[in-house]
Amino acid sequence: MPPRRRLGDADRGMAVAWLQEGVAVREVGRRLQVTHSVIQRLRDRLNNTGSVQEPRRAGRPRMTTRREDRYVIVSALRNRTATANTLRGQLRTATNILVSDQTVRNRLHEVNMRSRRRAVRPPLTRAHRAARLAWTRRHLAWTKQQWSRVLFSDESRYTLSFNDGRIRVWRRPRERFSNATVLEHDRHGGGSLMVWGGFSLHHRTPLHCVQGNLPGIAYRDDILRPIAIPVLQAIGPGATLQDDNAPAHRARVVNNFLQQQQVIRMDWPSRSPDLNPIEQLWDVLGRLIRANHPPPPNLNVLFHTLQQEWQAIPQNTLQTLVRSMCQRCLDCINANGDHTRY
Repeated sequence: MPPRRRLGDADRGMAVAWLQEGVAVREVGRRLQVTHSVIQRLRDRLNNTGSVQEPRRAGRPRMTTRREDRYVIVSALRNRTATANTLRGQLRTATNILVSDQTVRNRLHEVNMRSRRRAVRPPLTRAHRAARLAWTRRHLAWTKQQWSRVLFSDESRYTLSFNDGRIRVWRRPRERFSNATVLEHDRHGGGSLMVWGGFSLHHRTPLHCVQGNLPGIAYRDDILRPIAIPVLQAIGPGATLQDDNAPAHRARVVNNFLQQQQVIRMDWPSRSPDLNPIEQLWDVLGRLIRANHPPPPNLNVLFHTLQQEWQAIPQNTLQTLVRSMCQRCLDCINANGDHTRY
């Protein structure tokens, strides 16, 4: 169906002449390349008012033409980080049309383009994409039962002071620096700690606080031997350990230990946090910590709170994450090894 548009004076005169000759409304629309409803409204207006002139429209007239709208949209698509002010300047340089920043935003909103925070992902080379694609193709056919025997594990760091810039406040004029609207934030984090954890479809490990750096010996003696191995044994035959390619995880002492324990270890593509469901679990845990009021005053309380919130996460949340592995693999294949939505 042709797009509906407004008729010019000449088109309106031709339409009236054809209608008076008895030409059907749809045929008139076809000849003028408009929908029949445009001609129908023209005929009704002529019958009711005796005039074919359109009534005066309410609101401010549109400041840009369709061609200028397309220029704004294409400019934004070519430079995704351009501000509305920058796009307005480009439009003025190209067409000598002066509009406001809000007009530029309105044109972009009309095509469902919104200003959003950039997603942060690790850089991927061609080799990384190929490795991710090969890994997901090997595991795409895995059943839910196979994924249920995988112990997903990783480390994550939490700080006492946190600010993601998303929390907004309502304030009146001259209240920018009042106590009710100011967030006190230590830019250096106010201290932090690293924790290790793991989970499967029906099991989860206790959280372990990593003291300082994590060498391979500490990973073997403080995490694998006392924590991960018992959980793998509880999972049963076919239990598989998943960890990433951190130096401590791939140390020789760790590899020898896992071979001695006859632990099945999953190979893992580099720079693939989106394929590891525990990354979403760390995010859930972080939101739970930030919801605590008052926030933890020191690292000891922070770790105690992390342990409590970790154990309080419902098991069905963990099960949902494990069951998402098939879709993660499919999304990575559809993206040809590139970043996914996870």
